[in-house]
Amino acid sequence: MADPSFDVVSKVDRQEVDNALNQAVKELSQRFDFRGTNTTVSWAGEEAITFESDTEERLLAGIEVFKEKLIKRSISLKALEVDEPALSGKAYKAGGKILQGIAQDKAKEISKSIRDEKLKGVQAQIQGDQLRVSGKKKDDLQAVISLLKGKDFGIALQFTNYR
Repeated sequence: MADPSFDVVSKVDRQEVDNALNQAVKELSQRFDFRGTNTTVSWAGEEAITFESDTEERLLAGIEVFKEKLIKRSISLKALEVDEPALSGKAYKAGGKILQGIAQDKAKEISKSIRDEKLKGVQAQIQGDQLRVSGKKKDDLQAVISLLKGKDFGIALQFTNYR
């Protein structure tokens, strides 16, 4: 029988992000303090989001509304990257991105922190944009999960395929 293992991934449910975006659009259209400011939040591609408003202050407030909706839908804010607002013509614009997958340098950092823990028989292998952690004992794997939850790698981590 194969050793117990689990995968460390950084994935965001696109449908949940879409729901959060739609809720933010609805709130921006209904709230009194956003009337007449042309504040919008919209998709600009598969993983990209565009924020737009007449004033920088309302743009930042619109971004905060979107972040609140993400939190309510249990999506980590580490999965959202927002650029600085910039004046474009008469309107302020900011771009945002939903981060998916674990970058190579982050994967190396995570596997190094697992190795530094010196748990017997626990290995971490980088497989594309995820990490496979396997070991002899399930207790060691649970220790690795709690270790990774305790550290901040700057990305949202999920643990899947625990067997």
